[in-house]
Amino acid sequence: MRQCLTSPDGGYYTSKPEGRDQFGQRGDFITSPEISQMFGELVGVWIVAEMMAQGRPSKRVELIEVGPGRGSLMDDMLRTIHRFKALASTIGAIYLIESSPSLREAQRRLLCGDAPMTETGNGFQSTSKHLNVPVFWCEDIRFVPSGTGKAPYIIAHEFFDALPIHAFQSVAPSQTESSTPIPSSPIVSAKVPRVASTVQWRELLVSPAPPSPIERFSESTPEFQLSLSKASTPNSLVLPEISQRYKALKAQVSSTIEICPEGHSYAEEFSRRIGGTGEGPTSSKPEPSGAALILDYGPADTVPINSLRGIRAHDTVSPFSSPGLVDISADVDFAALAEAALKASPGVEVHGPVEQGFFLQSMGIEERAKQLTSSLNADETEKRERLDSGWRRLVERGGGGMGKIYKAMAIVPNRGGVRKPVGFGGGVAI
Repeated sequence: MRQCLTSPDGGYYTSKPEGRDQFGQRGDFITSPEISQMFGELVGVWIVAEMMAQGRPSKRVELIEVGPGRGSLMDDMLRTIHRFKALASTIGAIYLIESSPSLREAQRRLLCGDAPMTETGNGFQSTSKHLNVPVFWCEDIRFVPSGTGKAPYIIAHEFFDALPIHAFQSVAPSQTESSTPIPSSPIVSAKVPRVASTVQWRELLVSPAPPSPIERFSESTPEFQLSLSKASTPNSLVLPEISQRYKALKAQVSSTIEICPEGHSYAEEFSRRIGGTGEGPTSSKPEPSGAALILDYGPADTVPINSLRGIRAHDTVSPFSSPGLVDISADVDFAALAEAALKASPGVEVHGPVEQGFFLQSMGIEERAKQLTSSLNADETEKRERLDSGWRRLVERGGGGMGKIYKAMAIVPNRGGVRKPVGFGGGVAI
């Protein structure tokens, strides 16, 4: 996944062949911020509400977005936050975690206008046209400076689904072959039988697909497939053992699970920046501050299975077809992200996931839609219909509606569970 999506040589996001755009109706997929401006506006309102709930910030506030796409979400957020002058004035910097040069330039044009982009020690820098504060670009969140005097507000929209996964399947005890060196010659190996006495996890690895006589001349036929490894791998011995959720499925032969170690690492990083580590005076925050909002698709509480997919021209295709020209994604394991965040810092608590439809309606998307349509002229029928269909699409719960399959989850300072964030069953605290 990493090679196909972010390789500097032909990666899906890091290269842009002439005339091709990944986003929008003419691209391969359309995201919530592209469907309606109201999505980004309400995410901005969520940040404002969380800042208010935590009290007027006494620390430098930093907005951080991982995987910002074309910048549409951040643009709508900043336009909204700018209206709250007192809170907006506490924002000291904006950080965008982006590895694609072409997307980075698109973000600069949208968020910074004519302001030039200059290179820094670990990325690039420009100036926000909305807040007149520095905008920094880094390729990894670890390059973003952290400290006890900062309150980070982190947004991750359709970011975790693009991180590489490992897939595993439990197999029954059976006789397997392993290579064992012959004592008389350490260079020569011999195949000797070895019996596995317990159920084991085996990794599903990418391997060449066998040629098909019927489709061998078709360019759309994938050259690769997932195959069950014949023996344990380092990943299969370690990753499924990190959580009791995975261990509980091991005894069920043929169970499959998907694990995203990089996703766990990002959730841990979010958590530590908000709540501190709780390990020594130099690495702890005297008072947890900031928040993270994760918006993505995946099951609410079960382990994802068989979710690796490719998307091209708004259709689902094999993830192994046309490498570099197909978007590849997998369902997000929200329960695993919550578990990782809570383990990383005692200073945070996790709320959700809740369905996107619930989150947006709690944030007032219907009321915002009415406000926008009421300001239109009578002859602006097309714009009125676009606004109406946009918000309804975002909250639709029927079938595979976005309001149901997409989820929202929040990581906030630990208050003992006495305060739920707005959008997650809580109200706005003033």
